[in-house]
Amino acid sequence: MSTRVDVDTLLEALPYIKDFHSRTIVIKYGGAAMRDERLREDFATDVVLLKYVGLNPVIVHGGGPEISQYMERLGIEVQFHEGLRVSDRETVEVAKMVLRGKLNSEIVRRLNRHGQPAVGLSGEDGSLFEVAPVANAEQLGFVGTVERVDVDVINHIAEDYIPVIASSATDHGGQPYNVNADEAAGKVAAGIDAYKAIFLTDVEGWLARPDDPSSLITRVTVADVERELSRVDGGMRPKLQACVDAVRGGAKSAHIIDGRQPHSLLLELFTDAGIGTMVVP
Repeated sequence: MSTRVDVDTLLEALPYIKDFHSRTIVIKYGGAAMRDERLREDFATDVVLLKYVGLNPVIVHGGGPEISQYMERLGIEVQFHEGLRVSDRETVEVAKMVLRGKLNSEIVRRLNRHGQPAVGLSGEDGSLFEVAPVANAEQLGFVGTVERVDVDVINHIAEDYIPVIASSATDHGGQPYNVNADEAAGKVAAGIDAYKAIFLTDVEGWLARPDDPSSLITRVTVADVERELSRVDGGMRPKLQACVDAVRGGAKSAHIIDGRQPHSLLLELFTDAGIGTMVVP
């Protein structure tokens, strides 16, 4: 029985593999999928598999929980406003240290170990991100919004490697900024004309009632998201805005999926049912 199920699963995946061949997919990596060792291994094997079957995965990662842990160890207050981290100069330096010095290199090493060469980047490398202060900088401090993505840098690397991009950047004057990883992933997807953008999170997807997992919204249009966005609270708001950015920028769809579920990436891409919330034009 299990053999039949395995064969059926492979056959179900085949048309998706054919459709996605040579396509670029941006994956925002974060949440439990970055913290749990088993899920970290699942994610690495999934991404390597995508590369082997002909897709071009581009990873954009955050590291919110680890940044918060390091801040607490250093006695720095952790604050959020409308789902974004309040960032003074000290906070930005801690975020940069954790994102680039620790997490980015760990992701690259894991992908390399599983058989695909990866290259670590941040928004500062090759002036990948051009950023400016967010509109409400008086509340958030040194949080930047991505105004431009240098797609040539990513496209050049993605031909032969898996780009792994940390969500930090500097402005023209060299001032470092904390950049929300969801926003960065959405802007990258729009900039490189990605086929899909996928956001791993710690909930089932976008819930109509945040405390009710059965209220999962499985499919929604960009226009519907934009109408509801002002009423969405917490970390889901930047994820939904990033989905809008990706789809408005040309992606066929954007997906918010539960990264706590093993191999959630493959389930969303290669099965008929999929999981999570899909945002379409």
